[in-house]
Amino acid sequence: MRLHYLCHVDFERLGVIDTYAHERGYAVSNTDLFAEEALPAVRDIDALFVMGGPMNIYEHYRHPWLGREKAFISKAIAAGKKVIGICLGAQLIADVLGATVTRNAHREIGFFPVTVTACGMTTVFGALPALFTAFHWHGDTFSLPTGAVHCASSEACEHQAFTYGDNVLAMQFHLEYAYENIVAMNAHCDEEIAAGGDHVQKPSEILDRKKIIEANSDLRILLDRFLPKEM
Repeated sequence: MRLHYLCHVDFERLGVIDTYAHERGYAVSNTDLFAEEALPAVRDIDALFVMGGPMNIYEHYRHPWLGREKAFISKAIAAGKKVIGICLGAQLIADVLGATVTRNAHREIGFFPVTVTACGMTTVFGALPALFTAFHWHGDTFSLPTGAVHCASSEACEHQAFTYGDNVLAMQFHLEYAYENIVAMNAHCDEEIAAGGDHVQKPSEILDRKKIIEANSDLRILLDRFLPKEM
């Protein structure tokens, strides 16, 4: 398995996905878009992970690489590659599939419950509990692309996850963060916590090792179901 990931800022990388991949002997490569690195040929990868980031997907004037990133994601989906988007990555996937990304009614930061929808139970999310806890750090949300399956929701955000065909998985929440990833988010984006809100937890609440481990376990279950066993 040749796993490639797209990185938007240096402090939002694979998290425990990196450990998962190396345990299974996957070859891992990446493109640091913020450093203007070149993208690989789609034929040279088997799975694409599109990671998170603090920018909005429409800020092409600030981040000119967004255009070529979207084109690359679209090609990977069309080629049948396994494509997984997390937070900003999920929003980018929604966009290339024709949906819209808008400001969510609530900023959502911290550990909050996620409910698997009835339709979601027929997808890879059926392997998870009907109610599980995930880490969130977002202010935007996506509409559902035509043909997508709405898989999960939370109190603050209706569209938390969707699948599209058998090769696309998009999640607004984070299951991949290790403890140090949340520490890094605190350091780089602390003004978002300081702004507060009904669905914004304090730093002491989000640095919960038990919940992080549980979320990481749920991620492994999803990836075991979603990624092919052998390539």
